[in-house]
Amino acid sequence: MAQNRTKTDKKANIRPTFTTEERQNRLTAMAMDLAEQRLLDGTASNQMICHFLKLGSEKERLDKVNLQEEINLKIAKREALEGAKHIEELYTNALKAMQSYSGQVSDDEDVY
Repeated sequence: MAQNRTKTDKKANIRPTFTTEERQNRLTAMAMDLAEQRLLDGTASNQMICHFLKLGSEKERLDKVNLQEEINLKIAKREALEGAKHIEELYTNALKAMQSYSGQVSDDEDVY
């Protein structure tokens, strides 16, 4: 009965979550705490032990680095495309300005 009471007390001390992300983070932290406790107690399953061994492996670290590099590359490509669009706008505006200075008016522009 005392164990049930402790669980109820813990639930009462936990503030409610307002977003799905907040709830997911809390549940992940709770699961990690439980896994850590089971590893310390020696009651962890073989599957759990293998999971954490894999997380700490060199291959996993390299995969994380590779994933971050891919993200950085995509960000750089997006910035390069945005920069190219801006340069194209500048060229277009410069050509229009040169045409208006030379007295050339295109058909799609309004003449005052």
